[in-house]
Amino acid sequence: MAIQLEEINLSKFILVGDRILIKPRSKQDRTKTGLLLPPTVQENEKVQSGYVVKVGPGMPIPMVNDEDEPWKGSQDKVKYIPLQAQEGDLAVYMQSNVYEITFNEETYIIAPQSAILLLIRDESLFV
Repeated sequence: MAIQLEEINLSKFILVGDRILIKPRSKQDRTKTGLLLPPTVQENEKVQSGYVVKVGPGMPIPMVNDEDEPWKGSQDKVKYIPLQAQEGDLAVYMQSNVYEITFNEETYIIAPQSAILLLIRDESLFV
């Protein structure tokens, strides 16, 4: 089941925590020998792949309370452990742990970092 979103711009999306927005790769409709695959076979694959579009800030670190040292200034800024995924990476992820959304008639996946099995980063694409 996919959620329909009616927003104008993808750049307005803000991912929370360790979530990653992925654009799924087009699914294979034929086997290597040329046999046609029905859509149910493609949808039931446990492992899928796609390109990382946006990445959340990461896992928040609990703030240490320094009440015993009043000379230190108070720091209310939240710190995060960054995620390994970067925009443009090819991500291989578990289908069972993700959420599907539809935006501008295109399908996207929201996956937690724990659902990502493998990242492929090709630096030559960004040069």
